[in-house]
Amino acid sequence: MSAATTRSRTPDRLCAEAVDLARSVAEETAAPGVVGEHLAVTADGDRVATHYFACHDPGYRGWRWAVTVARASRAKYVTVDESVLLPGPDALLAPEWVPWSERLRPGDLGPGDLLPTEADDLRLEPGWIADEEPPPNSAASADMAELVEAEDASLSAGPPADLPLAPERGSVASVAEELGLRRSRVLSRYGLLDAAERWEARFGAESAMAQAAPAPCVSCGFLLPLAGSLRQAFGICANAYSPADGHVVSLAYGCGGHSEAAVMPTPPRPPDPALDETRLDPLSLD
Repeated sequence: MSAATTRSRTPDRLCAEAVDLARSVAEETAAPGVVGEHLAVTADGDRVATHYFACHDPGYRGWRWAVTVARASRAKYVTVDESVLLPGPDALLAPEWVPWSERLRPGDLGPGDLLPTEADDLRLEPGWIADEEPPPNSAASADMAELVEAEDASLSAGPPADLPLAPERGSVASVAEELGLRRSRVLSRYGLLDAAERWEARFGAESAMAQAAPAPCVSCGFLLPLAGSLRQAFGICANAYSPADGHVVSLAYGCGGHSEAAVMPTPPRPPDPALDETRLDPLSLD
């Protein structure tokens, strides 16, 4: 081992003794009461050393304030090089970055937000298939589709305002629209089951409200049945006083606002008074 290597691993004496100078610089950089005890000093080179102080900030557990000091050759005064906050071996670090598509949760979509749907979304399947032409309302030609596939890129048809309102007459897309198949993709079986499980968990037979209900929604007059295969198990509540008003509910769900739970009786008509105090009877004084 050379003499230069030995000197670089041993902190300079004056730099190592400049603990108070390093602490004052760290306290100027940090908030009051955040800089803790002196942990260690390491040599970064000839006449260059770094002092480490504990960080008491709750948001930076395990981090350390590092203040680097240096001294010029033959100089007796130590100067400050830099002051930074560095993570220690057991520091509390930020979690690994997760793509937005995996962090998104139901209800996060707000006004003005755009949620693009993946081309291979398991919740959707083609509403109709035309192998001889691009998907309906697509601005891509066959050559452009091959180029996109070769470049492993994503294809965008542009802003919605630029899309044609009606497909070209005589095309497969126009025939599909005439038959009522305008949607290029519809819910798949997986998408139907996923929606059914989500609705059943919120407004289903196992909820506390349904357990205490006098009757299920299947016999309620405020129930609006759905169309398609889901009408056999779900409907929409139209009772303004129900907690499920405007929501999709299971036919086995129920609440206290059932239309047949209690019929208000007709108020009874009071009988005629036995003594009529509103009429005067003439009496003779003889």
